[in-house]
Amino acid sequence: MTTQTPGPAAGLFIAFEGGDGAGKSTQAAELAGALEARGLTVLRTREPGGTPIGEKLRSLVLDHGHGHIDARTEALIFAASRAAHAEQVIRPALERGEVVLTDRYIDSSVAYQGAGRDLGTEVVRTLNEWATSGLQPDLTVLLDVDPADGRRRRTAGAAAEDRLESEADEFHARIRAAFLDLAAAQPEKYLVLAAQLPVPELAARIRDRVEALLALREGSPA
Repeated sequence: MTTQTPGPAAGLFIAFEGGDGAGKSTQAAELAGALEARGLTVLRTREPGGTPIGEKLRSLVLDHGHGHIDARTEALIFAASRAAHAEQVIRPALERGEVVLTDRYIDSSVAYQGAGRDLGTEVVRTLNEWATSGLQPDLTVLLDVDPADGRRRRTAGAAAEDRLESEADEFHARIRAAFLDLAAAQPEKYLVLAAQLPVPELAARIRDRVEALLALREGSPA
């Protein structure tokens, strides 16, 4: 369950994870629309970003042209952005009883910097758990995408890749494996779906899982 939020009145925290080009933002938007149609208050946000300082850090770490960024510095920038995001945006929304949908969270740092940059998944996890004071999603939706397919998706229409997206497919393969390992370790907290499935099918499966979580929350004793 989400930590450090009030009991039955607390909101629901859902993270969308997966490699670049998996379709996370599309599915977050689909879910937000479905939940808002139910009359729920939904906050959509993203990482890195979500706060003024987080958006500045996003530019520093993802845009080309800022010079070399070593792996530890990269990990710390992501953690700093996430600390502000959790404290200033996510936790207050949960305390108001809202549903928070974030495009990326701690698992992205564990996969990208821990596995992709070879800093060590446990080291990066510990750093980010400290940065967020232990705030964890109630559910993580993992959209699993093959690195080559992800590159085709994100470069469709001659779209430019950011600093991390432009890394070699071998880097993205390590990230994919790390995401799947995270999900396998705690299957009850993950919904793993193949990103190549049709958008409506993915949306329906995600909606069904979230509806089940909402039913449990609404049926919990006061």
